Amino acid sequence: MSKLLSLIAAAGLALSLGAAPTLASAKTAQQEKMSTCNAQAAGKKGDERKAFMKSCLSAQPATTAAAAPATQQEKMKVCNKEAAGKKGDERKAFMSECLKK
Repeated sequence: MSKLLSLIAAAGLALSLGAAPTLASAKTAQQEKMSTCNAQAAGKKGDERKAFMKSCLSAQPATTAAAAPATQQEKMKVCNKEAAGKKGDERKAFMSECLKK
């Protein structure tokens, strides 16, 4: 019985160690982003700094955004904003053309 418990514990430990590198690399990327935003926020204080940090940390990396084509959801958001004020067939035609780009 104790051998079985030892084997289960060893298997659990091995599985948890296997996941550690993935978590470490994700944490490192977030830490890098935090360092970059923190450096850019130098001189800002209070609410201004808080708003800047929120915006900076939620922004996508420039290389990813520039290299990857916009997702359908991102296109939809942009086209919806541009279609403000349009109604009916005019809006439908505009959205169709906008989403094809």
